Amino acid sequence: MKKIAFQGEKGAFSEDAATRHFGTGIIPLPCLTFKEVFRAVASAQCAYGVIPIENSQTGSIHQNVDLLLEFNLHVVGEIVLKIHHCLLALRGVRLSQVRTVHSHPQALEQCSQYLGKLKNVEIIPSYDTAGSARHVAEAGLRDAAAVASLRAGTDYGLHVLAKGIENHELNFTRFLFIAKKSVIPPKGGKTSVVFSTKDIPGALFKALSVFALRDINLLKIESRPLRRGPFRYWFYLDFEGSIREERCRNAINHLLEITHFMKVLGSYPKGKTVE
Repeated sequence: MKKIAFQGEKGAFSEDAATRHFGTGIIPLPCLTFKEVFRAVASAQCAYGVIPIENSQTGSIHQNVDLLLEFNLHVVGEIVLKIHHCLLALRGVRLSQVRTVHSHPQALEQCSQYLGKLKNVEIIPSYDTAGSARHVAEAGLRDAAAVASLRAGTDYGLHVLAKGIENHELNFTRFLFIAKKSVIPPKGGKTSVVFSTKDIPGALFKALSVFALRDINLLKIESRPLRRGPFRYWFYLDFEGSIREERCRNAINHLLEITHFMKVLGSYPKGKTVE
């Protein structure tokens, strides 16, 4: 069975992503932080790691974007999950009794409209959605609730005060799977790269032109601080196609000529969307 690292506790959305991608025959390894997920894979403690990379409402998880550059690992797959959040509490606790709500900052932001309507309730960020549910259950907090998945509520014996409390019905999170060895499809799929441009006029335009000239569809581009001087940036870019395809290889080779640094993070099959 494959051992899969993920950030959070049992019942986390990342564990759900791993199960839906690899099947139920996996050994999940909960990790306290995203960096521990990367370390578990880099040390071969786990065959794969699963990380959330972006949410359709709140944008990219920047820590994971940066960790992809820091570690010498490969993106080998992806999956997109529709995220449904629940407000969970101990059995017998009524909504009127809740004085604190705990969850990961991303989940709290995704449910900000519902939570903003609760009166006399303190919102407390935590390291994980499922971990918050576990804390409420194990500490026996009868004045607290957690924002987490229905699965987490079942795992920790909590009952549902409210379902579907996310701000938008179309709330999706994209997860990436990372490994020590690349798995490159012969054609199709997606490729993720990171690069920094040379300090020349029109550098970014020229970098993007290598894809336009070959009719390669760009799916995402995002900048992150370079941290080697003020107002200098890395650019993370996803495009359609595999680096085994000639046009994609030519685009990468062309990009190398006009950038200061370039790294292929992974070339992998397109993931399914699970609702």
